[in-house]
Amino acid sequence: MKMRNTIIYSLVIMLAAFWIGIPNGFANSEQGLRYSCSAQVYEAFENSRLQLFTAKTGIPVDLFIASSNSCIYRVMQDMTDVASSTRPIYRRHKDYGLIEIPFCKDPLAVIVNKALPVDELTSDQLRGIFSGSIANWKEVGGPNLKIWLVVPHADTGAHKNFRRQIMKHKDIQYDYMTYKSTSVLDAVEGLPIGAVSFVSKGAQVIHPEIKVLSIDEKKPGDSDYEYYQIFYLISKGKPAGSIAKFVDFIKSKEGKSIIKERGMLPME
Repeated sequence: MKMRNTIIYSLVIMLAAFWIGIPNGFANSEQGLRYSCSAQVYEAFENSRLQLFTAKTGIPVDLFIASSNSCIYRVMQDMTDVASSTRPIYRRHKDYGLIEIPFCKDPLAVIVNKALPVDELTSDQLRGIFSGSIANWKEVGGPNLKIWLVVPHADTGAHKNFRRQIMKHKDIQYDYMTYKSTSVLDAVEGLPIGAVSFVSKGAQVIHPEIKVLSIDEKKPGDSDYEYYQIFYLISKGKPAGSIAKFVDFIKSKEGKSIIKERGMLPME
């Protein structure tokens, strides 16, 4: 009976480790890094960067992709070693010992189908579109087409950043809402030509049927472009072990070069 209980207990521990995403039942070991990654950050550059990190350090990465809000929650609950987020942590997160490390400045891009004959908007027009007061592209100098509003979920960093910076904290209207912030790219490609949305500039690079609009005669990536997101790494306490190696790699020359290749700015 004692042996049977021991076996059952071991199975329970293994299942619990699998459920919360701990590789081999160990957290933050040199055997691997549990990384919960914002969907925007992943689409921007993480696929190539994570491969290079493992090749350089020998540390495999157990990847989980979700909204910034979900990724921060996973760090807080010890379900992951480190997370990336497109928004800063709140004061309540700091009470749990979470710290944030800014590593990238990313233009928040307004996107449409490449076939739409509109190349720029003003900030006022953009607010009018996403408030619902402008419903047809002809109202901003475009063709007679309905504007289809596609927005990422309200829990995503993209939604929160757009609402704060561009909408001045006013509600964002929408026809379609996606769970992941980067799913707006597929939606804008697949919907009628009048669809419009917003996302990380870096994520747009790999979608050739999408184009980025200029706002107030400035393009994302211009030095005086107004609307940016900051990408953060989030950890519980000071990074150590494989987490510290991950942070060091991101801030290395190789890590920064990947950020620059996608039209974003690395931060110290």
